[in-house]
Amino acid sequence: QVQLVESGGGLVQAGGSLRLSCAASGNFFSINAMGWYRQAPGKQRELVATITRGGSTNYADSVKGRFTISRDNAKNTVALQMNSLKPEDTAVYYCNVETTVRVGRRGSSWGQGIQVTVSS
Repeated sequence: QVQLVESGGGLVQAGGSLRLSCAASGNFFSINAMGWYRQAPGKQRELVATITRGGSTNYADSVKGRFTISRDNAKNTVALQMNSLKPEDTAVYYCNVETTVRVGRRGSSWGQGIQVTVSS
């Protein structure tokens, strides 16, 4: 199966930066899309950014120009560089990885979530 380990969260003041990292491991044939989602108190989980295996990216409008997603296919990792953070960015951030675990079997895996808190 797939295990995801997230790191890099924490507390930062508005205007600061954080970098989230996610490493995937397990018995899978390949990793397809990777991404980051977040969930704030009282809100549903929302997409932050995704990146395909070929490097095509997609961002939520609220983070465009501030966040950058990247991946290292050789290391099976995905990162999210977050700059100019705002209090509205406060949420639990989840790494998501789409994998082919076996022939004809695809799945979506989620990390445990990592807290990002931005103080005003």
